[in-house]
Amino acid sequence: MRSIVRTSGVLALGAVLTLSACSSGSTAKASNVNAREVKAKVAITDPTSVPAAKSSGCGAGAAGIAKGQTKENMTSGGDARWYFRQVPPAHDGIRPVPLVLDLHGYSEGAQIHLMMSGLSTFGDTKGFVTLTPQGTGPVARWDTTLGSKDLKFLGDLLDTAESQLCIDTNRVFVTGLSNGAFMTSAMACQFNDRIAAVAPVAGVRTIKGCTFKRSVPLVAFHGTGDQFVTFDGGLGQKALDLPAPDGSGKKLGDTLTPAQRTARSGDSIPTIMAAWAKRNGCGSAHPTEETIATDVTKVTYPCPQGAETILYRVTGGGHSWPGSSFSQTIVNIVGPTTMNVNADEIMWAFFVNHPLTPAK
Repeated sequence: MRSIVRTSGVLALGAVLTLSACSSGSTAKASNVNAREVKAKVAITDPTSVPAAKSSGCGAGAAGIAKGQTKENMTSGGDARWYFRQVPPAHDGIRPVPLVLDLHGYSEGAQIHLMMSGLSTFGDTKGFVTLTPQGTGPVARWDTTLGSKDLKFLGDLLDTAESQLCIDTNRVFVTGLSNGAFMTSAMACQFNDRIAAVAPVAGVRTIKGCTFKRSVPLVAFHGTGDQFVTFDGGLGQKALDLPAPDGSGKKLGDTLTPAQRTARSGDSIPTIMAAWAKRNGCGSAHPTEETIATDVTKVTYPCPQGAETILYRVTGGGHSWPGSSFSQTIVNIVGPTTMNVNADEIMWAFFVNHPLTPAK
């Protein structure tokens, strides 16, 4: 248990590389997308009316795939990669099922993230396939630069899953924690035509160079007390104490210049959410707020139906996954975890209501 907690102590703290190397200054460029250029999704009053789209893997071969969790290996761009695959009992190889890509955070790794999000076992009860891939480097992370080898790997992973399993390609979704949330944001850009909706946790971002050909519904979660990816923008002190990405044993803060250490670079979460809303073709009116629990506020932007953009703001919440009992056990590391809402339940309900639909 001690080794697990030690590993988790540096979990998901994806502000690390991406925020310091990619995100600073990128929001302004990315948010300048003219909202009129965004092709809003067709309004859907009944998501169940959107038919399932069978992947190439549907058939007798997919029926023989083992249920439950397996560790799978593959090659992408000449590199050996691996991931955990959870196939639910509902998968019979004939009727297509949804797929959720669940991305770990900086230094967290796929094994720890399985416990953090709990989506794999949750998916068994809801009938969706869960893929939890491993990032790269001595300190596991994701390169969120558009066109990166990691993004190619995740695209190849979706291709592999769709060829081996019976997947509903109208219902492919992405979520992730911190650096995984950064990567979730990047997936919505690079794979804009195949990702139905996204749910970044503790790290929603705009991505440099990103433009939308269609709106991507988004539900995000972020704590106001996050000391890694701060709600007000930039790196928190706990992020500076993370291990350097090269595995040298140094702290991240040791690798930064004095200016980088003191600067609060990066836009606030509300500013980033407003940029997402603009990309999704939403109106200019202020978002509405609804108290969900004593410490949770639902912030809803004025968006067209089928392009919803929502933030669950957790007052005093840390760098954690709402509703995660595992996250609660490491409160001394990640900060408070609200148990008044469950991120898995909220994002799945959101996903169910936002299948991929044709652009106008």
